[in-house]
Amino acid sequence: MLDLLKGTRIVSFNHFLMGPMGVQYLADLGADVIAVETVEGAWQRHWSGANAFRDGQSMLLLCANRNKRSIALDLRNPQAKDIALKLVESADVVMENFRPGVMDRLGLGYEQLKAMKPSLIYAAATGYGPDGPYVGKPGQDLLVQALYGLMAITGSKELGPRPVGVSAGDHHGAALFAMGVLAALVRRGRTGEGCRVDANLMQSVLDLQAESLTAWLNMPKKPETIHAPGHVAGWYYAAPYGVYATKDGHLAISLSPMDLLADVMEEPRIATFTGDAPWTRRDELQAIVAEAALKKTNAEWVAVMEPRAVWHAPVNDYASLMDDPQVKHAECFVTLKGAGPDQEELTFVNHPLRYDGKAAEVALPPQPLGAQTHQILSELGYDDATILQLEKDKALYRHEA
Repeated sequence: MLDLLKGTRIVSFNHFLMGPMGVQYLADLGADVIAVETVEGAWQRHWSGANAFRDGQSMLLLCANRNKRSIALDLRNPQAKDIALKLVESADVVMENFRPGVMDRLGLGYEQLKAMKPSLIYAAATGYGPDGPYVGKPGQDLLVQALYGLMAITGSKELGPRPVGVSAGDHHGAALFAMGVLAALVRRGRTGEGCRVDANLMQSVLDLQAESLTAWLNMPKKPETIHAPGHVAGWYYAAPYGVYATKDGHLAISLSPMDLLADVMEEPRIATFTGDAPWTRRDELQAIVAEAALKKTNAEWVAVMEPRAVWHAPVNDYASLMDDPQVKHAECFVTLKGAGPDQEELTFVNHPLRYDGKAAEVALPPQPLGAQTHQILSELGYDDATILQLEKDKALYRHEA
């Protein structure tokens, strides 16, 4: 287990993807993360990508909830709220991704907790930020992709807008969420000051488009559309930078000199696109490259492009990428026994960074609801009889192993 954040306690009130994944990054680094859920379980336990469940657990839970301890509290119950406040007193960081105002109504909002513990770092992830005209709107990845350009630049003239194939705003937002907490921890280590950190889906999606938006914002003449033009990967790229069908699949062609590409693809017309022609005659060039690409299979193109240092890549599906030698070398996936009722083997996408050459480990697979309720309450000073009474009073839920 990595120990970069050893000794840091995070209390997590998160229930969907951006929040739980952001906290998971920090849990992977050794923070003691206590995930607080309702006694019914957070929403992520009941909804699953592909409508698939494994070992009694949802894919959404498995995706973003490793290395966390689980406590289940009914925060509407005053006794449970007292437990939550004791947890906050013991914590360095509180992280949450409820709609603005929910934590305030529960008596666990930033101002309330700051008054109790000024050194606390309070991090909130929302759809559009903690205030403003959209504060009451539902903040969800697909909606934010639509509102803030990502769907438009991913789409094409022929097919119209198209969402990215993953919850890109949630995933990038999670990394930004974790980054903000790390920055606040560094400052507190220097000054002792607490901090409020706010991350949101809107700015996550805008940040993903920084290259595209910077070009659009600063060019003297704006394009008529920001849809991707044909085979080319985006409106702000020159041809042939994009994806082309081959005899048996698809091939991505990146940046290469036109004369080299012409020689390798055995298409002399490509070499005539000099200077600004890949921009000004983009449609013509991509059509020529598309015609040439159909003459060989992916394997045949790799065989001729690789030795000539043409930047290219076959388009792989998930089954293919699992066989990629670099993926295996980097330990991008980790398989271990789960904590569900059948303790089936589960495979996770590993923490994406290395530290001193080491990958992160999964000390705790995603836990059953309330798996550590008793343990955590004992750490807070509650005796067994009190914990049992709290359970009878329906202030909490304990998982019986």
